[in-house]
Amino acid sequence: MFDKLINWAQGTLFNRTRRLREEAFEIAHHNVVIEGQSYFVAQATNTDIPEILMVERAVYDGQTSWDRTAFANELRRKVDRLYLVIRHNDQLMGFIGASFNDRAKTAHITNVAILPEYQNQGIGSFLIEAIVRKAQFIEYKKVTLEVRKSNINAQALYLKIGFENVGLKKGYYFGDHEDAIDMQLDLSKWRGGYRGTR
Repeated sequence: MFDKLINWAQGTLFNRTRRLREEAFEIAHHNVVIEGQSYFVAQATNTDIPEILMVERAVYDGQTSWDRTAFANELRRKVDRLYLVIRHNDQLMGFIGASFNDRAKTAHITNVAILPEYQNQGIGSFLIEAIVRKAQFIEYKKVTLEVRKSNINAQALYLKIGFENVGLKKGYYFGDHEDAIDMQLDLSKWRGGYRGTR
């Protein structure tokens, strides 16, 4: 009897989390204003992949951390992945991707990149906080990410949003084996707010 009650409670909780996540992942294409500039935000689709790769090449000196197939596989996973793109005058300015783990109640930001000429204009903050808000809405406990040890600007942005340095992953990055700083945001403490408006 007790086991049945436990199974029922776990099933009810799982279904509630799934419903919340489905609601959170229903992204209506919409306009936002960030620091006085108008942008268009949408959920990423396969047709965005060539531009996503172009943004990665611009950010990472001609390299891409993932290829077309990796992004296509991520976008296919509608249940536990969310990718957003942001455009200005129909040009892709940047994107963000995250995985969502119901068991651990953790969202993990897998990718975020903004064209270099549009960095430091609030776009990265907006996208990161959009994912954080989704995680908060579905009652997750934390959001995590890794950042290159040499990427001081990104680290400063993450710290400003509320992430904390929780460790070091030695030789984490493929290719050059640079160390990654492991960062985490405790959603029970987060009271952020992006500077953009809908």
